[in-house]
Amino acid sequence: MAVTAALPDAPAGGVDAANPEPLVTCSADFSHWLETQDIALALTTYQAGRLFFVGRKPDGGIRAHERLIENCQGLWTDGQSLWTSSAFMLWRFENVLQPGQAMQGGADRRFAPVEGRVTGKIDLHDIAMTQIDGAPRPIFVNTLCNCLATISDRDSFRPLWMPRFISALVAEDRCHLNGLAMDGTRPAYVTAVGTSDVADGWRDQRQAGGVVIDVASGEIAAAGLSMPHSPRLYRGRLWLLNSGTGEFGQIDLRDGSFTPLCFCPGFARGLAFSGNHAVIGLSLPRHGGSFSGLELDQRLARKSATPRCGLLVVDLTSGRVEHWLRFGHTITELYDTAVLPRTRMAEAIGFRNDDIRREIRPEIRSGTDRIMATPHPREGV
Repeated sequence: MAVTAALPDAPAGGVDAANPEPLVTCSADFSHWLETQDIALALTTYQAGRLFFVGRKPDGGIRAHERLIENCQGLWTDGQSLWTSSAFMLWRFENVLQPGQAMQGGADRRFAPVEGRVTGKIDLHDIAMTQIDGAPRPIFVNTLCNCLATISDRDSFRPLWMPRFISALVAEDRCHLNGLAMDGTRPAYVTAVGTSDVADGWRDQRQAGGVVIDVASGEIAAAGLSMPHSPRLYRGRLWLLNSGTGEFGQIDLRDGSFTPLCFCPGFARGLAFSGNHAVIGLSLPRHGGSFSGLELDQRLARKSATPRCGLLVVDLTSGRVEHWLRFGHTITELYDTAVLPRTRMAEAIGFRNDDIRREIRPEIRSGTDRIMATPHPREGV
């Protein structure tokens, strides 16, 4: 049994005028799982340029909310702040609701854009938060320039780290650095599709040239992967998506071996965790592009499986897919997914409607703050 959800904030109620089918379909217990975990989900799709929130309505149904953000990829949130990328910018959103406050429709998180940083078109992938010079700062994968970077108050970005095999900081995607695993606030591991040091060289290494790199030492922690994405440290283990083979599993950091936990029927990117579950994003494989000719295609054919675009909820003990969400049309590729803790339903203020014009909030730090006023000059002076 499956349930459907419209998108009340999307054009035409989330249904393409040429396609009357529901945009979102999910397993019957998906909403109940969100309730038991006390979470909502966020995900990005650069192909359709959208930031999505998936939560539960007061009546137990699923509510999906979207905002248009061009080429939306990297995503990070702790439930109060949210960072995401666009075609040439990095955006910070903040929740403007107080604890216990909810919107008329039931949303208990309302994210307003408060900061935008122009980075240029650097193909910004995974985002996390770190400490730099004693202050919290975003750290992100700058795929075009093969490095980890942060924001700069003057320039497009501030480079922080590069793989040893990259010989120069240049705007050439040489290894397709894409994923970032954090150990608290410390960048711990990154994934790359290859170890090439020439422009676009990673495309020739898609089948088995993927690597995991230890950021602190610069050493290769695992090799022989196929287009690895979304490395994450969780409960003392390094998990990732071996996207080219359609597998979700973990890396043994003692010998670099990869042990798959389950097969994912699609090109897997985007990985988050809640309790004993992994939330995995799926995209439809491309034909004729970087996704084509991978082992994933053969495995789908052997299983007589139709590839899906959506989310899988996987039990970390058994590897069983317990819940799912699918996009029926319009959305064919996802990039990232994140968990919003202690959240029932989330939404964001968009850039293309009147809400952002009316979002005016003075900062009042305490009841003792005084507003400085300039006295009126006396007449004749």
